[in-house]
Amino acid sequence: MSLSLSFYQDVHAHECAYLPEELSQNLYPDPTIPMTNELYSQLIKMGFRRSGNSSYRPHCPECQACIPVRINVNQFKPNRSQRRCLKRNEGITRHLQPAIFQHDHFALYSRYLNARHAGAGMDNPSSDSYRHFLLCYWSDTLFVEFRQRGRLVGVAVTDQVDHALSAFYTFFDPDFEKQSLGTYAILQQIEMAKSFDLPYLYLGYWIADCQKMAYKQNFSGLEGFIDQEWKRLDIE
Repeated sequence: MSLSLSFYQDVHAHECAYLPEELSQNLYPDPTIPMTNELYSQLIKMGFRRSGNSSYRPHCPECQACIPVRINVNQFKPNRSQRRCLKRNEGITRHLQPAIFQHDHFALYSRYLNARHAGAGMDNPSSDSYRHFLLCYWSDTLFVEFRQRGRLVGVAVTDQVDHALSAFYTFFDPDFEKQSLGTYAILQQIEMAKSFDLPYLYLGYWIADCQKMAYKQNFSGLEGFIDQEWKRLDIE
């Protein structure tokens, strides 16, 4: 598929969600062109990401801190901490579900946000805000459930594009905080990509000075989209 699109930028800059001292602007593909999973498969190679039905890429005149990153799954090797995470969660089972609204998923999502993002504007979500953020009519998306003895403990919202999986968002039971379920979800998505014979797992954006994104640099085989090409990232 050849990609020939016009792109549009936010008219006004707004406060950055990750670096509060910075102002942020996004780039968007032409909204008059219908979005499809095929088109998104091309856009994600160019550093774009989706939120709900929309796709975007940070394009800030004064800052280039956001680096799109992905894991080359054939070059990934779990480190000692990640092997311990897999061992710790051996009793958890993985179940693939369609990307539809389910009440138990929404209840878990609400508990997660209220525990992890209290007072940050994301807590006390509505069912509409949940649908608007996670669901997408054009995306090939799976809800990957994690259960321990039948109990739902986590959900990884995972998009599939033509050459990769994309770890869109993960939420989990706050009671299982010590089990590192966020790391576990990425490890499981790496295994899924391998089983689907897909070479990459996209992780969204990495910012060196943002502690909330530091976990991404712990995965080997990491590549970053820099100067309009994907390059191996060796982060100390």
